[in-house]
Amino acid sequence: MIDDDSRGRLGLVVPSSNTTAEVEFSQYTPEGVSIHAARMPLESVTVDELDSMSADASRAAELLGHANVDVVAYACTTGSLLHGPGFDAELEEALSAAAGVPAVATARSVVRALNTLGAERIAVATPYTADLDERERDFLEAAGFEIVAMDGRAIEANTEIGALGPGDAHNQVVILSETTGSVDAIFVSCTNYRAIDAVESLESELEIPVITSNSATLWDACRVSSIATDGAGVLFDH
Repeated sequence: MIDDDSRGRLGLVVPSSNTTAEVEFSQYTPEGVSIHAARMPLESVTVDELDSMSADASRAAELLGHANVDVVAYACTTGSLLHGPGFDAELEEALSAAAGVPAVATARSVVRALNTLGAERIAVATPYTADLDERERDFLEAAGFEIVAMDGRAIEANTEIGALGPGDAHNQVVILSETTGSVDAIFVSCTNYRAIDAVESLESELEIPVITSNSATLWDACRVSSIATDGAGVLFDH
């Protein structure tokens, strides 16, 4: 682990309209760890814009490498699963090669987090449209998870997603949980959904693990780079 006198540098590749990832990552990393972001153009969370955005990912990672970051995290859930199983792994390999350091991508980080928690049956809360919800369902099912229930808010404008807060996430998850029966975990998707502050209260109330796109990505990035962090939820006990 990085000692208290060392500077850890965590690189983020984020959509240009994301206003949440940098805030939440900074909130849950210790003093001395700095967050450095490179942005890719995206305003609406649609298949076409996400696909176009991914073309800029390697260049963004290369520029973060100039800052001598310890790890690069591609902080976009649907952007890292858009092209189905295997795309997430290819993305991590490309970003790592571009930056010269380990790299993680949110979709793959979520799979690692759920596997670490031993989750098989999961419920998913998203801010997305039905099209993206279906792509996410396909991706998670291909990774071996049973999607017991899924609820989306049908929002396209990413700034509108960024305006949602922990209270919105809490309410969406509680309502979703009332329809699921028994599940092993609940996943709140989207790195622009400010949900991480709702995790501990939800876990206490529902008595099951809750992860978010940002909590999974932060946990994974810190894991591969040996950066210490005290994140929200039982995931960070692993």
